[in-house]
Amino acid sequence: MKLRITTKVEQDFRKVFSRFDLSLFNKLKPPLVSFKVIRFDGCKRGDKVELEIGMLWKKQFWRAVIVDDFDSECMIYFTDTGEILPKPLTYWKHKHIIEKCVDSSKIIDDICYETGSKIVNFLLYPLIFMQFFYRKPIYKSYFRK
Repeated sequence: MKLRITTKVEQDFRKVFSRFDLSLFNKLKPPLVSFKVIRFDGCKRGDKVELEIGMLWKKQFWRAVIVDDFDSECMIYFTDTGEILPKPLTYWKHKHIIEKCVDSSKIIDDICYETGSKIVNFLLYPLIFMQFFYRKPIYKSYFRK
């Protein structure tokens, strides 16, 4: 399954990228989910993020590795893929794109995930969509001039 959410923010794309850090990561935590950051290396190829996630009564582990990063005059992006994923996920790829605009930037969350079941993929879609749609006002506030 794929989803893509775009948010326009008021800062230069390089400044936005420079603030993709642990502080922002913690602010993006969705409601009704607890998580403890075990490791957060950053946003460059080879960096890892490890989380302990609490959903309802169960704790699960998530490890993602940054497998790709790119920087040009008009765009910066990095891509994380899941190494260890919470159930029911079997595949995760999240490309974080920051595009240069005139006097602003666009943050694009481009996500692809799988569960091994088309029905579960479909059922999970609204939850994942809302988790990332929830980020839009946080991004706008965090990157306000």
